[in-house]
Amino acid sequence: MSKRDFYEVLGVSKNASEAEIKKAYRRLAMKHHPDRNSGDKSADSEKLFKEAKEAYEILSDPQKRAAYDQFGHAGVDNSAGGGYGHAGGGNFSDIFGDVFGDIFGGRAGGSRVHRGADLRYNLQISLEDAVAGTTVKIRVPTMVKCNPCNGTGAKKGTKPKTCSTCAGHGQVRMQQGFFSVQQTCPTCRGKGTVIESPCPACHGAGRIQEHKTLSVKVPPGVDTGDRIRLSGEGEAGESGGPAGDLYVQISVKPHEIFTREENHLFCEVPISFVSAALGGELEVPTLNGKVVLKIPAGTQSGKMFRMRGKGVKPVRGGPVGDLLCKVMVETPVNLTDDQKELLRQLDESMKGAGSKHSPHSTGWMDGVKKFFEGMGF
Repeated sequence: MSKRDFYEVLGVSKNASEAEIKKAYRRLAMKHHPDRNSGDKSADSEKLFKEAKEAYEILSDPQKRAAYDQFGHAGVDNSAGGGYGHAGGGNFSDIFGDVFGDIFGGRAGGSRVHRGADLRYNLQISLEDAVAGTTVKIRVPTMVKCNPCNGTGAKKGTKPKTCSTCAGHGQVRMQQGFFSVQQTCPTCRGKGTVIESPCPACHGAGRIQEHKTLSVKVPPGVDTGDRIRLSGEGEAGESGGPAGDLYVQISVKPHEIFTREENHLFCEVPISFVSAALGGELEVPTLNGKVVLKIPAGTQSGKMFRMRGKGVKPVRGGPVGDLLCKVMVETPVNLTDDQKELLRQLDESMKGAGSKHSPHSTGWMDGVKKFFEGMGF
């Protein structure tokens, strides 16, 4: 039975690059690998797998590929290493292991170092600090590099030795028939090194748990949900690996006076019945002190006044928000008999003036002004 064209087997063109050939073989190998197929499909998969393997062995070697391109299968029958059942040259064996390292997990590659874990710290601040910015000291429990062994895990004066089982690769390759499987080295557990004399301080871990104090600069304008990243302030990595990051999660405490919506602040300000009726000036609190707000005559309860630029400066840039003040007219309580009588007289004067008692009525406002002017206001 004649063999299929190797380019056809891999599904690539005759001018395909080395990377394209490797990618095509990897796809076919993962698809037809015997461990991924069972039952009735097993025999067909094994055949297709062997076919792809031989095609890749020839086309991945520049010399063999050149011979194949010039003479076809006759030019590589002897150099193919005896057909499907052999791995061929050392270059192919390395790539073969690399491909199946992806299938079965991990690759060879020397002593393993692992980046430390990222940490999260929840920081609650006041609205004033969120708007103005602040610097806060925090204390974080974390894994840090062991100083006596400098993170190696080996006793001072010694150092980790290359694992004799895997020769420092961290993985071992097991031959199973016509293919090989990579597994994590059982001796060094993938690290590539073994510690014969562990550090007494960290017991060979290379890390110890400590609390460290950090200074966190909170920029102006932060809000609940914002995060501040402190690079390299997370847990120390294993085997001397780099440290992770620390993420400070911001939460802003509720304020007694102000509420915040994006970059705007809102507040409610009480105002007397007299000030609402006659108008005047009102001191309004802001996060930077008090400001004077002019109240026009006839102001109704619930009226919203906007004070531009008195809100929050966005942390990511942009215009400063506004402060919106809602005035709430207070109904007088605990009136004396004289005060009650004066209000009755006001009510009678409104009726006598023919007013409809509407806050929007000009006659009603004129009557209110005359009444309070008569009282000396």
